[in-house]
Amino acid sequence: MQSYTGFSENSRVWIYQCNRELSSDETKSIKQRTDQFIYDWASHGTALSAQIEIFYNVFLVVFVDEEIASASGCSIDKSFQLVKDLETEFDISLLDRMVIAYRKDQKINLCRIDEFEGLIKKGVITEDTIVFNNLVDRKVDFDSKWEVLIKDSWHNRLLQ
Repeated sequence: MQSYTGFSENSRVWIYQCNRELSSDETKSIKQRTDQFIYDWASHGTALSAQIEIFYNVFLVVFVDEEIASASGCSIDKSFQLVKDLETEFDISLLDRMVIAYRKDQKINLCRIDEFEGLIKKGVITEDTIVFNNLVDRKVDFDSKWEVLIKDSWHNRLLQ
């Protein structure tokens, strides 16, 4: 398997955030499933230069180097089906956009957006708290704008 780190900066990225931290056994099983998926994944008969990584036992990140071959609608649908299958198999949610991840005391924390806003009001979360901007869609932004301070993210609107 190749590493996504050698992919072009314009590679496409899809980030799926889990609603809970995965166990090491779950992470290992999911990684085996995703590696097999990547091995077979193609767009209009052309193998995709792709990689799926799990970060912090919370984030499933799909990378496709489109300088090699572009992901088509059908191939994107297949990856989405993989995500839905993983949700069912591991009793997790990877598609709930109302869960926010942030870093506090070197630990990744997850909470619903209303809880997050409450933590801001209490001063537990400040403009200098690191959050994960799962809206990035290119590798260059993943590398530089995925883990950012709230004040530098779309999350900053919650500080108002």
